[in-house]
Amino acid sequence: MGKLMKHLKPHIISIIGIVLFLFIQAYCDLSLPDYMSHIVNVGIQQGGIENAVPDIIRKTEMDKITFLMNDDDKKNVLDNYVLIEKGKASQEDMDKYLKKYPEIKNNDVYKLNTSDNAVIDKINTAVGKPMIFVGAIEGSIKMPDTSSEKNSNTTGDSQMKKLFANVPKGTDPFTVIAKLPKEQLEEIMKTVNEKFEGMPDSIITQSATTYVKAEYNTLGRDTGSLQSNYILIAGLKMLFISLISMVATVIVGLIAARVSAGVGRSMRKNVFENVVGFSNAEFDKFSTSSLITRSTNDIQQVQIFLVMLLRIVFYAPILGIGGVLKVLKTDTSMTWVIGVGVLAIMILVAILFAVAMPKFKSMQKLVDRLNLVTRESLTGMLVIRAFGTQKTEEQKFEQANTNFTRNNLFVGRVMSAMFPAMMLLMNGVMILIVWVGAHQIDMGNMQVGNMMAFIQYAMLIIMAFLMISMVSIILPRASVSITRIGEVIDTKGSIKDPAASGNFVKEMKGNVEFKNVSFRYPGAEDDVISNVSFTAKPGQTTAFIGSTGSGKSTLINLIPRFYDVTEGQILIGGVDIRDVSQHDLRQKIGYVPQKGILFSGTIESNLKYGYESASEEDIRTAAEIAQAADFINEKEEGFKTDISQGGTNVSGGQKQRLSIARALVKKPEIFIFDDSFSALDFKTDAALRRALKEKIKGATILVVAQRISTVMTADQILVLDEGQVVGIGTHRELMETCDVYKQIALSQLSKEELA
Repeated sequence: MGKLMKHLKPHIISIIGIVLFLFIQAYCDLSLPDYMSHIVNVGIQQGGIENAVPDIIRKTEMDKITFLMNDDDKKNVLDNYVLIEKGKASQEDMDKYLKKYPEIKNNDVYKLNTSDNAVIDKINTAVGKPMIFVGAIEGSIKMPDTSSEKNSNTTGDSQMKKLFANVPKGTDPFTVIAKLPKEQLEEIMKTVNEKFEGMPDSIITQSATTYVKAEYNTLGRDTGSLQSNYILIAGLKMLFISLISMVATVIVGLIAARVSAGVGRSMRKNVFENVVGFSNAEFDKFSTSSLITRSTNDIQQVQIFLVMLLRIVFYAPILGIGGVLKVLKTDTSMTWVIGVGVLAIMILVAILFAVAMPKFKSMQKLVDRLNLVTRESLTGMLVIRAFGTQKTEEQKFEQANTNFTRNNLFVGRVMSAMFPAMMLLMNGVMILIVWVGAHQIDMGNMQVGNMMAFIQYAMLIIMAFLMISMVSIILPRASVSITRIGEVIDTKGSIKDPAASGNFVKEMKGNVEFKNVSFRYPGAEDDVISNVSFTAKPGQTTAFIGSTGSGKSTLINLIPRFYDVTEGQILIGGVDIRDVSQHDLRQKIGYVPQKGILFSGTIESNLKYGYESASEEDIRTAAEIAQAADFINEKEEGFKTDISQGGTNVSGGQKQRLSIARALVKKPEIFIFDDSFSALDFKTDAALRRALKEKIKGATILVVAQRISTVMTADQILVLDEGQVVGIGTHRELMETCDVYKQIALSQLSKEELA
């Protein structure tokens, strides 16, 4: 993850923005269950009346309620109400309240005189129990039953009936209560308080609102519209909050996608820039197919993981912790149910981890293998057809494809099984909450809305753990991908530029000198080039010949520093090539590889590849020297003719000639032809060499060849055998002094042709 953090640093502001919007989203999501609870509890069950504190109440009813209070509660309540007497109230007060409460004109009423929520909460606590008691006496409320014995004779209503059994009909029970001795009155109050002992405040408030609703009806208020207005306003608030949550979610998704794409771009850039600086030693370490997989599929896996990290891993803890805090504030005793659900999910995820983790880790290696087989088959299709090995290659591909498919199927099946299992657990938790909550509601310890809110909070908490679990399952594959990408980025090219680049000696322009050069491949035990010394001068052609595997291509690959020498020195322009920058060194070299390589584009763009500002005349001259002008002119679009990827729409000989022309356009001081004439016929080969000698004067030409006819006219020929120089000189000198050269020459041409 440390490697990933390095790429996330430029996006730190975006990530902070994501976290802020995730907090907004979580706040909105955690607010919705509260509103739903209020709609059920207040809007439906309480008729839209939020608490037991009435806005308007008749004086006669207030006297009954305050009669049952202690002195402190009574004072607190009456201090926050104003008495409006009928016939004495100002017209302004009457006009203000008469529309809502038409019957106040016939009654003395108390009007609430505060909007402070803290004060209202205190009043609510004080008036709740007396209201229920008064309502039960008057018959407008059924006394709440807190007894666990449903068939007991000690229920609230039965006790009220027993208490007032001897009161004559038509007599106000409070007239009787007022005349009771103090001791008997205290006993009644004790009985009342015992009825409410252990009952949650929310249940007391809900029961008391029935009394408030009855009082409003008596005063002529339309309680139906009060209820519908409350539900409508709460619903609109929920809709608005949902819209804010949706906007936050969309913004988070947008920013996360941009960050993920930016990190992917940064990684691909770093991988490509690093790979461009690799020497052949590093390319030998990483296969081409693996490098392609790492810069495409692996980075894609990291991007997918990063989106989930920013959208889920950051969001899940916020949601989970917020859900727990909300649950702790609810009037429920079912928190243990969430613990059971989370524990079950953790056990399930642990099992999935144990089963699926090894498969996730092997996924990218199987992708590598599939890409390797596919690339080899497509690249070597002509050879495959020529040898009739289509079935063998199909079997090889089928094996790689089957292994990858099996792995994918196993992971897919595990993931497919995970979701039903998670849904089963979530539904099981929901059923458990409903079962326990129903008993709590039946016992009068919980409201229906609270249970519904608890279900939603429980689902949010479990969902938070589920989201983290999903990311944790994807993490192993992403972790492998990050490691594989890091391996490429952290692998530094073994060919390094010096701290201070030296300068070439102008007087020795184009001069190439090998001094006791030896080379062995990294990790090898033996040298492939041993103690080679020679000098190639400007205006001369130096050729290299020898049997296959003698080290010819390896020797000239040391000049542009595709590898560095193990021992000795290579001097160009009188300076050790390790003492100048690779860019400055390679600017002096025109390199034509053994296998002609063209890039997608046009013939012109390929010829200008090494020198973009080349003129049309330079291009035409180079094409003529390389013997490519004839076939280019035959094409309808000439130099504007399209070249397909890899140059597949031109022949091998044409590809080689275009590669030679590309080096000629650059006009370097040193030309390196690595067996670059092998695909040319003898006539074209001879014409090309003749043109080079006539028109490329002053440059140092180094030629690797297998044909004696190609090297015969060279000013200097080096004969290599098993990495050592066994002969050096002109054609005539070597025919007399070097047996290896003589054997090669006689195997190709007759004595007369060699004379």
